[in-house]
Amino acid sequence: MTKLSRRKLLQLGLGAAAFAGAGGAEKEIFGQNAPAANSPVAADFDLKVAGKLKPRTSASISASALSIGCETLDRKMFDPVRVYPHLAKLGVKWARLQTGWARTETVKGTYDFAWLDEVVDSLVKIGVRPWFNLGYGNRLYTPGAPDPASVGWAPVFTPQARVGWLAYTKSIAKHFKSRVRHWEIWNEANTTGFWKPEKPSPEGYVNLVKATAPVIRRQVPNAVIVAGALGDIPESLHYLERCLELGLGDYADKISFHPYRAIPEFNYEQHVRAFRQLVGRFNPRIELWQGECGTPSENGGSGALAALDWNENRQAKWLLRRLLTDLGLGIELTSYFHAVDLVNYNWGAGATGKPNLKGVLRGRDYSPKLSYFAYQNLCALFDATTKPADLMPHFGDPVMWKGATERETIYSAGFSRGNFPVLAYWLPVSLQEDRAAKKIEVSLWHKQAENLKNPVLINLLSGEVYRLNEARLENGFWRFGWLPLADSPLVITDAKAIEYA
Repeated sequence: MTKLSRRKLLQLGLGAAAFAGAGGAEKEIFGQNAPAANSPVAADFDLKVAGKLKPRTSASISASALSIGCETLDRKMFDPVRVYPHLAKLGVKWARLQTGWARTETVKGTYDFAWLDEVVDSLVKIGVRPWFNLGYGNRLYTPGAPDPASVGWAPVFTPQARVGWLAYTKSIAKHFKSRVRHWEIWNEANTTGFWKPEKPSPEGYVNLVKATAPVIRRQVPNAVIVAGALGDIPESLHYLERCLELGLGDYADKISFHPYRAIPEFNYEQHVRAFRQLVGRFNPRIELWQGECGTPSENGGSGALAALDWNENRQAKWLLRRLLTDLGLGIELTSYFHAVDLVNYNWGAGATGKPNLKGVLRGRDYSPKLSYFAYQNLCALFDATTKPADLMPHFGDPVMWKGATERETIYSAGFSRGNFPVLAYWLPVSLQEDRAAKKIEVSLWHKQAENLKNPVLINLLSGEVYRLNEARLENGFWRFGWLPLADSPLVITDAKAIEYA
């Protein structure tokens, strides 16, 4: 990849190291020009188009690991009724909801769940399974909060707040016990923005979980408790380790984390491996969930990664790379934040005057962005029948980008779908520069390789399916010849493994 300076890496929040390069040769395939900023297709791949992937509704998919964020309804940040028709056609199977203690209990001891009933029932109706992020504060019990939503004001610092929180927890768990099984306790307690008014404290968070989880389980005997919801900061591993030392693993079934980073793959496998090793020391049955991630589709907004240069094309590529990396690593659930742009975003101290532009729908009119269609393509192929698999791809000398001074690394993720191998590959480079696609020689060996009778290439960004007429099977190896290489995922599989027209 093109080398980034230490200063630039630190600006991107990436640390001081860069990817090691792989072999490369100076060969231009598609010309000098980068794609247009919002072009739906990276380049003319010079292959025969066989059709486009058929989208699948959420209701038609029995199960998958793919989730969408529907958070911030506690602050009434968007109209869920305008979102449901789009989610029904997206193909996700999960949606993360924040329960909004402050919105539900406006009079002490009285709980109005009507607004949340409507959201939960509407999602279930279209085939999407809600999972709860249980929070936030409530000014009835945390009067120091500057905004009615009381975002981040933890109910652990006074006896009155603790009593109020546990009463609310009992009421909401009893109310939704037949409809919601997965309960995440609090959000990003390891960050100052979401643990107020005191500094983040593993002791404080574990005490909250220890008090809350049993209340949920008494009302929902088959409840799945998700803990952590860790903000993606360098100290998150140390924070989690201390939480586990204090007994968090005795109460949690899943540990969730939020990997906001400009280059999705940067140090990510090492991070996931470290999380798994750490959790495994205390409770090997606990699985990891990627509970929140996203990037803006344009400049001028607020929230994570907003200071960088984004457009809709870059956002769609980022989404595909982040979620496909999670699927390849066997993350049990991976969720994208957010369903729709959040206009005049409220962090918990009142309206900021700026939007959070990470949605797959545009905030001004709820129309789909390129990221929506890219996610739709991902959902169509990567349901629960597509599982991680150890494939053995071989990439020849990758083409260097114009002006590059280093050779590029290629990232690949292997899967099996029924009897067919599924290989995704891309360049894990910065998305702050638009790059035209090049080509590379690709071959594949796998025990299922001989099942490939009609190999095709899929551009997940556009959904286009290409015939690989030059591909040939030799001694158990499929040799595909020169194929496109881009900074967004391309997938090789058999035509019978997908639906397209």
